[in-house]
Amino acid sequence: MGNKKVTILGSTGTIGENTIELINNNDNYKIVALTAQNNVKLLAKQAIEQNAEIAVIGNANLYDELKSALEGTNIEASCGAKAIEEAASLETDLLMSGIVGSAALAPTLAAIRQGTTIGLANKECLVCAGDLMIEEVKKNNSYILPVDSEHNSIFQCLENNSFNESSKLSPSTKFIETITLTASGGPFWNTDINDFKNITPKQAVAHPNWDMGAKISVDSATMMNKGLELIEAFHLFDVEKDDLNVVIHPQSIIHGLVNYSDGSTVAGMSIPDMKVPIAYALAWPERLQTTVPTLNLAEIGTLTFEKPDPKKFPAIRIAKQTLQEGGTAPAIFNAANEIAVDNFLKNNISFIQITEIVEKTLNIISTSLLTSIEQVYDIDKEARKIASQIITNI
Repeated sequence: MGNKKVTILGSTGTIGENTIELINNNDNYKIVALTAQNNVKLLAKQAIEQNAEIAVIGNANLYDELKSALEGTNIEASCGAKAIEEAASLETDLLMSGIVGSAALAPTLAAIRQGTTIGLANKECLVCAGDLMIEEVKKNNSYILPVDSEHNSIFQCLENNSFNESSKLSPSTKFIETITLTASGGPFWNTDINDFKNITPKQAVAHPNWDMGAKISVDSATMMNKGLELIEAFHLFDVEKDDLNVVIHPQSIIHGLVNYSDGSTVAGMSIPDMKVPIAYALAWPERLQTTVPTLNLAEIGTLTFEKPDPKKFPAIRIAKQTLQEGGTAPAIFNAANEIAVDNFLKNNISFIQITEIVEKTLNIISTSLLTSIEQVYDIDKEARKIASQIITNI
């Protein structure tokens, strides 16, 4: 394979740490740049251990600490959002975009414009600015390799098809009838709907299958994460909006299914471990040896599936409506959800009010055609303000 140059945005988060662990177990990679927002100690440690060329801390107040920690090395220290964007623009074979939130938009776009292959572990890039991102991918001969387990699984299901040379983005979707994302259902898929009003933040962050941060765990509990993933899937796989489905699969063994026009269904399966999609993105179009155990279906025994209950989980309906509307609507959807989840975690609102606030925000703000990244930032700011006002009035 030869030495593959990698830049990691968000190297101190779960995606970043797993990426570094996989790289440490293989000799074919060279880390060019590492970035983090606040965890300066871990960033400096990673940069020294990986002999990175550049380390960037997003929080400018921590620059002196980073510079001091890297003294005596050949590693360049830098700080701020602009420096993260510049690091993302460096020549590299793969950029792992693991920054959470809209902070990933500008640096990921900068890497795309360099023609870099993107390992995309950030939802906001495609949810908030999918049309713009995909247009730039096509224009700059870049690739997006999805690192979300569901999208990565679907990408692998499509792998044996011929690539769509007109977009250089994803395998041909010519013969696809539907794409189905699976959802664990989170901790409340079999909870009585009458008990939803009493759900606490502690209960909501206790995900049964995945070890994730608080925000993502709450999104899984409301199934808002599946709504966000439906919007992402539309941009990644060039299918009709109505051809995207969700099914509850509590074991989280099948991550995605592709139904073809000849009646065939291809399923992507693995034990729930983020190293699987990260390794796939790192090695693509080849494969990487990992320590993840091979799936043993006889040991697992039973796989179950059911339809999501629309009364318990209105987030999927709201997401589908948002996807149909398009333009700036998904950015509003995402921003309102972030504000609502943050307030739920602070015990300011109830669990069932999360989706109510998102829907109210969407109803208040007029949507328009998306034409620039600046517009995404503006609408994001407006949606957060409106959602916060709705919460204040509750």
